[in-house]
Amino acid sequence: MEYLEGKNKFIQAWGTLGSNWGINKAMAQIHALLLLATEPLSAEQIMEELQISRGNANMNLRALMDWGIVKKEFKVGERKEFFSTSKDVWELAKQVSRERRRREIEPILSILKEVQGVSGENKKEVEEFKKVTAELFDFSQKVDNTLVKFTNSDQNWFFKLLLKI
Repeated sequence: MEYLEGKNKFIQAWGTLGSNWGINKAMAQIHALLLLATEPLSAEQIMEELQISRGNANMNLRALMDWGIVKKEFKVGERKEFFSTSKDVWELAKQVSRERRRREIEPILSILKEVQGVSGENKKEVEEFKKVTAELFDFSQKVDNTLVKFTNSDQNWFFKLLLKI
């Protein structure tokens, strides 16, 4: 397989994988392109390579920066902005975990904790509600604790734990 074919296949696969994880395809494809790039790329280079609009490129680059996985860089003598991503897969996984925790786990924990104080006339419904939401809170808390340990860990700790499992 030639380099360009392999590169395109990887970018497409990363885009599909991103869609399965809940981010849009273009965002994942931009990230894949930056992963493979040997130097920071401009928005124009990204647009040309992926055949996407300026608005699509800019919106998704902003989102990737919000996730903390893409950085904006400046080159001396250039007016354009350039973008890069870390090539460290371990750090990438930890950053994505931190961000998903912040966006998904923390809000649901807050809501589940808040709704534990419900009351009402139908005791059976209220008890069932409290039981289910308490179990969801406990499970979510365990997931949160695991994510915190993962994001604060190094590779050796994680792989030792994985081998134990």
